[in-house]
Amino acid sequence: MTPKTVTSKDNPWFKQLRQLTSDNTAYRLQQRVWLEGDHLCQAAVDRGHRLAEVVMSDTVDEQVIAQWSERCDALTLLPDKLMQALSNLPSPAWMGAVLALPSAVDLQPDQPSLVLDRLQDPGNAGSILRSAAAFGFTQVITTPGTVAMWSAKVVRAAMGAHFGVRLFESVSMEELAALNLPVLITSSHQGDFLHELVQRQQLPMPCMWVLGHEGQGVDPRWTALAQQQVRIAQPGGEESLNVAAAAAICLHASATQARH
Repeated sequence: MTPKTVTSKDNPWFKQLRQLTSDNTAYRLQQRVWLEGDHLCQAAVDRGHRLAEVVMSDTVDEQVIAQWSERCDALTLLPDKLMQALSNLPSPAWMGAVLALPSAVDLQPDQPSLVLDRLQDPGNAGSILRSAAAFGFTQVITTPGTVAMWSAKVVRAAMGAHFGVRLFESVSMEELAALNLPVLITSSHQGDFLHELVQRQQLPMPCMWVLGHEGQGVDPRWTALAQQQVRIAQPGGEESLNVAAAAAICLHASATQARH
């Protein structure tokens, strides 16, 4: 493969790519995702994805160019100034890649599932995706109003976890209720303590954990659908936990019980 070279910020191809890297929801229009850095690119390849296009600095060694040429359909070289323009990081990466947005598949009614209900923080969303992938909750679903899950900030925070889960965005509560999975919601002040449920082997599996907005919690309508409200013991006396921390604790509890 012969790499192409782009040197102008006014190049139409570069303008479209810049929109993809800077606009949180451009991936929905373009149906492709930007991966910044060799770690994310390698994570996608390791999960069996072929990259649509690799973009890298024109100062990269030819052996590296040849290596990545085998993993993509096209490769473009940019001067460092243009590579920097694609990034919002203090230290921009020397490479990135474009990946076709994974094709839509059907929700499965028998899979351990995690619902993010109107979460807003990209760092929290990415961290939760990492926990979901680690603990076997490979069906991750968002409700309308949740942060764009394939935006650059969420993708960076998840550090490759996107490729270990099946992600569904903007799914209605009615569609989720139709899956007929036991619904578990977290609460700071009411419900059974999580550690006691684990001790009694009373966490249903598969199930659907629902985690809510950082400030408002889950939509009140989930209460009527919930099989259990769950509290996390906090002997230190804090009022509540960060939603990403709570997610890690809850998903680990389900995974632990499932192994016994």
